[in-house]
Amino acid sequence: MDKIAKIFVAGHRGMVGSAIVRRLREAGYENLLVRTRSELDLCNQAAVEAFFREQKPEFVFLAAAKVGGIIANSTYPAEFIYDNLQIQTNVIHHSWLSDVKRLLFLGSTCIYPKNAPQPIKEEYLLTSPLEPTNDAYAIAKIAGIYQCRSYNRQYGTKYLAAMPNNLYGPNDNFDLEKSHVLPALMRKFHEAKRAGSPSVTIWGTGSPLREFLHVDDLAEACLYLMNLDDAGYNRLVDDSNAPALINIGSGEELTIRDLALLVKRVVGFEGELVFDTDKPDGTMRKLADASRIQALGWQHRIGLEDGIRDTYQWFVENLSGSGDVKGEAG
Repeated sequence: MDKIAKIFVAGHRGMVGSAIVRRLREAGYENLLVRTRSELDLCNQAAVEAFFREQKPEFVFLAAAKVGGIIANSTYPAEFIYDNLQIQTNVIHHSWLSDVKRLLFLGSTCIYPKNAPQPIKEEYLLTSPLEPTNDAYAIAKIAGIYQCRSYNRQYGTKYLAAMPNNLYGPNDNFDLEKSHVLPALMRKFHEAKRAGSPSVTIWGTGSPLREFLHVDDLAEACLYLMNLDDAGYNRLVDDSNAPALINIGSGEELTIRDLALLVKRVVGFEGELVFDTDKPDGTMRKLADASRIQALGWQHRIGLEDGIRDTYQWFVENLSGSGDVKGEAG
């Protein structure tokens, strides 16, 4: 991408989108198109059409989405499938109509089957049933992957889907009902420490394994992919074994119990952990095979403990005393 290229970052106020904007600006890209949800409702086809017709972006990072953890996905499946289908369908379609050069569609490794072999390769997509606690979100994202693939095949577009594993970092969603496990643990331990509580209750057995990636590492990977030379980028887009799809991960995993102990130590909570085994664990293991992007030369750089300390500092400085703990996805 030329430094003067017109770049649309959809979802720039969410965790992923804001990290992409930060990284682009650090790299010298200033011609960025950003819109809040009140300025541009991506679920509104007419509004999206008008935006692309008027602004004509050359590159698109599609980071806008409705996201959440087990509780949110289980409680609001209709909203998760409807909103995400609307957002991605509108943006991808009008990117094509506006001759966008490259588009990067962001999703999640929850698109893969519940019992996929580990580590999870891109070609495992649709080989067996999904995890039922987040299948609505996963199906919407799978539809976006195949929309990218279909437009590439029929119209010759250059749209790529990137699937990061569990993300965390500044601008995460710390709402206990709607957040993912790491920010939820961080808020629980912080509030328990402040209240002098003797214990913190954690959903499930603590035994599932999870991989985590700092959002700034993801942003670096996104810029790296967008700036691949034509030969390298086209190989990803045209790969028949993995439809316009690439995993992004750290390759490092730990149990939820060990994650809780790490967050507890960073926050400074001195009470006990209580595991509510009546609550669901979700998928027991979810390690992404990131060998394809690593073979291109990208590696993550932020260690988990350092990343958690950075995120907790951001949480304390920005949200812990304000009562506003909800991140924004789009």
